[in-house]
Amino acid sequence: MYRRAVPALLLLLELLVMAPPSNAQISLGPITVGAGLRTDFTHTDPDKATTSDSFAVDDIRLYVNGPVTKDIKFMFNTDYDSTSNKIEVLDAVGRFEFSPYFNIWAGRLLPPADRAELAGPFYAHDWAPFSDGIQNGHPSIYQGRDNGVVYWGDFMKKVKVSAGAFDGKSADGNADVIGAARVQIDFWDKEEGYYLNGTYYGDKNLLAIGGATQVQSKHTATTVDFLLERKLPIGGAFSIEAEYANYNRLGGYYAGYAKSRGQYILGSYILPKTLGPGKIELLGKYAKADFNHGPTANFDQKTTEVNINYLIKEFNARVMTFYKDTRFNGVQTNSWQLGVGLQLQI
Repeated sequence: MYRRAVPALLLLLELLVMAPPSNAQISLGPITVGAGLRTDFTHTDPDKATTSDSFAVDDIRLYVNGPVTKDIKFMFNTDYDSTSNKIEVLDAVGRFEFSPYFNIWAGRLLPPADRAELAGPFYAHDWAPFSDGIQNGHPSIYQGRDNGVVYWGDFMKKVKVSAGAFDGKSADGNADVIGAARVQIDFWDKEEGYYLNGTYYGDKNLLAIGGATQVQSKHTATTVDFLLERKLPIGGAFSIEAEYANYNRLGGYYAGYAKSRGQYILGSYILPKTLGPGKIELLGKYAKADFNHGPTANFDQKTTEVNINYLIKEFNARVMTFYKDTRFNGVQTNSWQLGVGLQLQI
């Protein structure tokens, strides 16, 4: 029976392949598939403890995007969790994009938050953006993401607005919904889309101010961020980035500490001269955060980071050498790190 069915099936497949497309078949463009890798070598020297040297794979990501109709799109991204050594769902989003003013995204995605969270590690400016106790401290399922729905729109090529509702129980164990909103003004060049970059490496002249808040059960996580970026007549570019964050019983970096707040400032300069296939960027960042209402004494964290980056193809190919010094006035252990990181995307 099986052997008699095989020729018939092969004939049917051949007819289907050779058949001309019907009028109902519409070409909507290709599905795009990409991937990203972040890996590093780090030397860590903690106070009164043994130093360590490690090679790490920080992130491996697979990106899949494609259209369902002209206005409806689908996005699916995965990420390697270096802690569990497993692949996790990063984004799984149905995108209803009817105009620059009216877009609805639903599924698992980044809620409205600070610029750092909407950029993520692959589009952050420095190598270690989420280690200062300030950036991206919102509750989440994984890598800042949560399940929910968000509206976003761009108005007058200057104002970006987003607002949404997200699942609380999966993010922080509280069954109440998390409400989130963000407003951003771009005074110079505009930034298109919902997700953002930490820098544009001189491709844009930017003066942007954004404010975001997340609310759950009268608890709040509020941030204000600033980005100034300017191309220079002699070549190269400079940028100044800053943020203030206040996590009031919602989010934060250290379990058990109900409240935390802090700020950072970052400055960078891209040298105008090309060296081989890329350019050199010098970057410095200083952050201070304080943590209170916890199980033990209150404490402060001060973080200093210095990068010397080699930009081959912006976010798709960059080598970043980094030094990071983290100091506490109690509770936690001081340490410094020195390393080199590689980022590639296709």
